Amino acid sequence: MNKLFFLFCLCMISLFSQAQQPAELGKVQWLRNYEQALDRAAAEGKCVLILFQEVPGCATCRNYGSGPLSHPLIVEAIESLFVPLCIYNNEGGEDAKVLKRYREPAWNNPVVRIVDAAGADVTDRLSGNYNAAGLVETMTKALGQRGQSVPGYLALLQEEMTAYQRGTATASLSMYCFWTGEKQLGQLSGVVATQAGFMDGREVVRVTYDPAVLPFEELVEAGQSARCADGVYVNGLPRQELAAKVVGSKAVHSETAFRPDDTPKYYLAQTLYRFVPMTPLQSARANALIGKGDSPEAVLSPRQIQLAAQISARPKAGWRNAIGEDFQKAWEAFRSY
Repeated sequence: MNKLFFLFCLCMISLFSQAQQPAELGKVQWLRNYEQALDRAAAEGKCVLILFQEVPGCATCRNYGSGPLSHPLIVEAIESLFVPLCIYNNEGGEDAKVLKRYREPAWNNPVVRIVDAAGADVTDRLSGNYNAAGLVETMTKALGQRGQSVPGYLALLQEEMTAYQRGTATASLSMYCFWTGEKQLGQLSGVVATQAGFMDGREVVRVTYDPAVLPFEELVEAGQSARCADGVYVNGLPRQELAAKVVGSKAVHSETAFRPDDTPKYYLAQTLYRFVPMTPLQSARANALIGKGDSPEAVLSPRQIQLAAQISARPKAGWRNAIGEDFQKAWEAFRSY
């Protein structure tokens, strides 16, 4: 009885500490002892990801915590691929010693350094870049420097975030069946999101893509090769002319009102994976994989796969359909079950 009570107290303390974690630290569970972090890194063969953070901090610090450091896939990557360590840059004692070692300024905006078990930098110091794409890029670079493979879900997240950071474009392609269209177009490198719907009574797939990876003309050519570009809806004369070279001028139309389909990601929606929170790119790729008869777990993280296992074990638990939902909000909602 005493043992059970002790375990209960430990659980309550853990939950309380998580609930009380400063907003500047996000959702990551950080170590706070430098030497302990290095020892753990040596034992586990990992690098230490050090966050130098002002706590309590300014709006930039708080936004970094509620943004990048609360993104579920980034949290998972930090906690599973690295040893997370937070050093407060506005305190004395051991924190101040670590600041001095790395010549980091006090009372500063967030800085991230990734070091090996000896404390040496593995990749460039991340400073002045407070978006999620910068943090993900730094992590993937560090893994590459160490000769470690980048997990598929993290590589996909980098592709998605980099695309939105440098600017995406949209185009709508009409076809005989938008379920097939989402399957075919969702697997293309450079496509970061798909949405099935209607324009002028025609079935179309609205594609969000990265022009730096997939130029517009190549997107239309790929769509035509897959029989998913009977028509192209675009605005602007330059893109209309490019589309006409591929599909002919009669098949090029100016964009009109878009009406979303009631059953987005049809193939994904037929499976229990529809309840697993995913980013838009993960959702597009998962739908394409399932449509081809393959498992979508190639694009999911280990924690997402664990969620899928929970759903499979309790298929009638009233799970919420996560397709089209905001990823972070859907993740938080799932945790409430």
